Amino acid sequence: MIYFDNSATTMPDESVLETFIKASTRFFANPSSLHHAGMEAERFLQKARSQVASLCGVSASEIIFTSGGTESNNLAIKGTAQFYRNRGRHIITTQIEHPSVFEACRDLEREGFQVTYVKPSENGIINPEDVEQAITNETILVSVMHVNNETGAIQPVEKIGQIVKKQPQILFHVDAVQGFGKIPLNLVRSGIDLMSVSGHKLNGLKGTGFLFKKQGIHLLPLLSGGGQENGLRSGTEHTAGAASLAKAARLSFEADMEPVWHIIKWMRRQLEDRPWVNIHTPASKAAPHILNISLPGLKGEVLVHALEQEGIIVSTTSACSSKLAKPSRILQAMNISSELASSAVRLSLSTRNTMQEAEQFIDALDRVVPVLAKKRNERT
Repeated sequence: MIYFDNSATTMPDESVLETFIKASTRFFANPSSLHHAGMEAERFLQKARSQVASLCGVSASEIIFTSGGTESNNLAIKGTAQFYRNRGRHIITTQIEHPSVFEACRDLEREGFQVTYVKPSENGIINPEDVEQAITNETILVSVMHVNNETGAIQPVEKIGQIVKKQPQILFHVDAVQGFGKIPLNLVRSGIDLMSVSGHKLNGLKGTGFLFKKQGIHLLPLLSGGGQENGLRSGTEHTAGAASLAKAARLSFEADMEPVWHIIKWMRRQLEDRPWVNIHTPASKAAPHILNISLPGLKGEVLVHALEQEGIIVSTTSACSSKLAKPSRILQAMNISSELASSAVRLSLSTRNTMQEAEQFIDALDRVVPVLAKKRNERT
């Protein structure tokens, strides 16, 4: 099997699994317990927290372990809105955000908050000036993703952060799920107050993630209970999950993304030579592991299943939205027609992929597309 759906989830690294098993066996006690086993588990949990914080260049007290990107995004956005609602009820985000950000903002709209959804340019990149123009005296939060999960477009987070920091009453949240460990991001220089990360995008395990929360920032917790994670995420701490996440994060920072860049660039050149392929990932300012394409006249899900028969796994839109059978909201925000957006598929690579697999993909595409086009013409 050739797996080109790494933006949906990655295969756990063997060493990450080993860390999880060892931690689950040795440090199984509840970290909140007062006995020796509990305190030993607590120390191990804090070690994992410190390791993650070190990679981010922040303090260990600023790392909140969560179940993944969706929880981190919801805690950041809803927690900020509810705590600072007396300061203002206006939020700025974009039309190209992941559903866990986009729908969280929709929920807040139903609670009386106002949300501005900034439109991207046709290459899928947000203009920082548009964010600046959207700011009002009521704005309390700006949330912009680092790397778009469908197109791979890198957003100008640092420039937006510098704009936001001119207004001390506004917090800046970044969904870094697709960029963490792949695209460098300086939290301090970018003025980031909150940042979301998911473990299973880093060859870690599902159900692991963290939220960076800058010291001095307050959030209203989503869960009530025992007050774990500095009172922001109640529930028995997932010690083994945190340890596996720290391991996966470290490995992602050590990984060499240059070979992935080389493969993606080669694939792009091959696809540009085929007039029946549209490429929606920008030629520059794009992540090294994502390529979004569409084939006019062919439904994306049809191509996905055809390639699967060839042993190649790709996807349509975001994995969180792929079963909705709707054109990509992200691509439509880029002024791409509904018909073309419905035919889009996403290729997302990891350091495990090879040039040979890329060549096999191009060969398979050349074989299946004429067959699919012929079947379509026969039906019409």
